[in-house]
Amino acid sequence: MAYSELVKNFNRIREYMREFYVYGFKSRDEYINKSSRTYDDEKRRMESILGDYMQFRTSAEGKNIFLSIDSRISEHNPLYKAWKTKSFTDGDITLHFIVMDIFKEAEGALTMNEIMENIDDYLCEFENPRTYDESTVRKKLKEYVSIGLLLTKKEGRTVLYELAEDAEVYDADILNFFSEIMPVGVIGSFILDKDEEQEQIFRFKHHYITGSLDSEIMCNLFMAIRDQKECTIELINRNGDNIGKKEVVPLKVLISAATGRQYVLVYIEDIKRIQTYRLDSIVSVKIGKVVENFEEYKSKLDGMLPNMWGVSTQSFDGNRMEHVEFTIKFEDDEEYIFNRLEREKRCGNVERIDNNTAKFSCDVFDSSELVPWIRTFICRITDIKFSNRNIEKRFLKDLEWMYEQYDI
Repeated sequence: MAYSELVKNFNRIREYMREFYVYGFKSRDEYINKSSRTYDDEKRRMESILGDYMQFRTSAEGKNIFLSIDSRISEHNPLYKAWKTKSFTDGDITLHFIVMDIFKEAEGALTMNEIMENIDDYLCEFENPRTYDESTVRKKLKEYVSIGLLLTKKEGRTVLYELAEDAEVYDADILNFFSEIMPVGVIGSFILDKDEEQEQIFRFKHHYITGSLDSEIMCNLFMAIRDQKECTIELINRNGDNIGKKEVVPLKVLISAATGRQYVLVYIEDIKRIQTYRLDSIVSVKIGKVVENFEEYKSKLDGMLPNMWGVSTQSFDGNRMEHVEFTIKFEDDEEYIFNRLEREKRCGNVERIDNNTAKFSCDVFDSSELVPWIRTFICRITDIKFSNRNIEKRFLKDLEWMYEQYDI
């Protein structure tokens, strides 16, 4: 099969782009789950799409190729380019332009018979024209109606097709911000491609661009939540191995402000429990039927959110709720420490004990999620307690290990 730079299987390029950008330390020989030819083809596609960002380093293990993207220089998320290189067949692209030309010249709506006659007239000018049967054309028209390129109406029993008017492009600055920050921002990027004079006025200190690789997954989940439908999701583990499918009811999408990771909270009817999945572990989403008890499941999640520090919905040791509290001291000129505690407390409570002492407490499903945040107050903590003793022991053991490293 001849090599093509266009993307046919997005899941494959998605996997490689994440490997090269997020990790970027594997040599060619270390991609043991894929053939050498697959590696070479995907690398060449990325060089075609993201050639300006491809770099390599040579080590004892070999040549490691990686993506290096500096958000201070890049005006737009370059990973969006992968969504704009989808493969197509010769017949498909030819029919597209024929149909668009016919509707551009049409003075009104057209019936199916009129469209077929126009296609025949269009093709008769060529020496060896392609032929399209009515079934193929009808499927193409149905696709264009579903994505909003065409509109339909009925006159009696006859279906008429007409070209939809171009939507008004909103303020380019708003779209520039939306496309770089919001979930499924690739939609904004596609719209901005119509504006040839656009100017990017934003720069982002923390620009989490890899979420764009999960845009299709995110979009399908949003549609399922909007329509209150169940989904079949296909999952992979951290090694990229397929671990099967699950029937779930998507309820809410959460995005970490600290890491940019994207999660979906779902209700699994088989086990009657709410669970969390990272979007980069989901290969595909197939939307199913409407869920009658959707509002009941959503209310259950809403009741849990006040006790969720992150995305975990169950405790480390299986208990329903865990309590965490710690006390910190700060100097007279360190009021910003108390202000930070207030600002970052999330679902917790902050009590001012005196001018230089404050106490934080909260009840959460999984107290281990607080540990990275609590560590940022080390050297100010005077007392700390976890109801989950395993977490407390692990926290104190980490402190002891740190003391040893620094000879304290």
